Amino acid sequence: MDLEKSPAERPAVPAEGCLTVAIRLPVRIVVLVLVVPVRMLWDALVVGGRFLRDTVLRPVGRVLQWVAWAVFVWPWVTLWRYAVVPVGKALAWLGYVSLVVPAVWMYETVLTPVGHAIAWVARGVGAGFAWVLRGLGAGFAWVLRGIGAVLAWVYARVLTPVGRAVAWLLRGLGIGFGAVALGVYRVVAWLVRHLIVVPALWLYEWILAPVGRAIAWAARGLGWLVRMIFTGIGAALYWTLRVLLVLPALALWRWVLVPVGRVLAVVAREVGDALGHAWRVAGHLSLAVGRFLGRLFRWIFVEPVRWVYRSVLTPVGHLVRDTVLRPAAEAARGVGRVTRQALAAARESARQTRADLRRMLFGTPREPERVPLAKDRREPGAVGTRTLGSSTTALTKD
Repeated sequence: MDLEKSPAERPAVPAEGCLTVAIRLPVRIVVLVLVVPVRMLWDALVVGGRFLRDTVLRPVGRVLQWVAWAVFVWPWVTLWRYAVVPVGKALAWLGYVSLVVPAVWMYETVLTPVGHAIAWVARGVGAGFAWVLRGLGAGFAWVLRGIGAVLAWVYARVLTPVGRAVAWLLRGLGIGFGAVALGVYRVVAWLVRHLIVVPALWLYEWILAPVGRAIAWAARGLGWLVRMIFTGIGAALYWTLRVLLVLPALALWRWVLVPVGRVLAVVAREVGDALGHAWRVAGHLSLAVGRFLGRLFRWIFVEPVRWVYRSVLTPVGHLVRDTVLRPAAEAARGVGRVTRQALAAARESARQTRADLRRMLFGTPREPERVPLAKDRREPGAVGTRTLGSSTTALTKD
């Protein structure tokens, strides 16, 4: 039976170089020597801080919280509850009594009747003004109706014929001016065409267009020449910078900086792993030292104190409890029981004395009459119960 795994089943482990193996052990030793005191000091500070927090800072914080409440909060709460609130309620009641109640009384008894009277007077005055304005409106309407009739007669008999005559005259003048303007436009258009447009087209086709084409061909050639010059200068600068700067920088990066960076990365990784390993080992060492110191403290202080408590103080306490405290407690309970009985007897005697005095002075109180219950009112008593041979009604009773 083959207990070893085949090469295909074995987990892939990254291969480590000789540089990593050579750096790891001395780095871990140096880091462990440097980290152990720091870790032990850190653990001591943590334990001391926790002890200080639990025994000093937390009680002091609670005391300071209580003092701050008593000094800053409680006086203001007391002032608000027992001074500001009552004074505010008193001022609100005083304002209600001195302002709101008189204002409401004034509104209900004075302003409302006065307002009703003013409204009645205003309605009467408004009705009068409305009647007067209605009469004035009717008069103005009659006058305006007459003026409108006069204006309509003037428009129909005078203005309309005059307007038609003026329109006929203006139409004739417009036709004449239009004919003259059309002739002038045609003459001017013929002159502009043969004096300006035709020479301009000839000048553009036979002079400006060839000259422009020649200038464009020359500009294209000049641009090609300038482009070729700058292309050559750029290629020269590119290869110069590549040979003088890029290739040396690339060689420096590839053959110097990358190997040095890899070595530094290996060193940094190993230092980090060594720090973590050393911190964990130092934690275990610090835990062992702390347990040893705790056990030593227990052996020196705690165990003797426990032995004294169990062997000396506990028997002495039991003896004091059995011989002194329990008898004293029994005696105190007996005294309390007797005292309670005496006080109960005294209270009963005083109650009987008060009852006797009340009876001597005012007599025996009369017992209240018994009110029959609903069940007693519904059902007859034992004497008057109904049977088959007798009747309890008022008509048949003997």
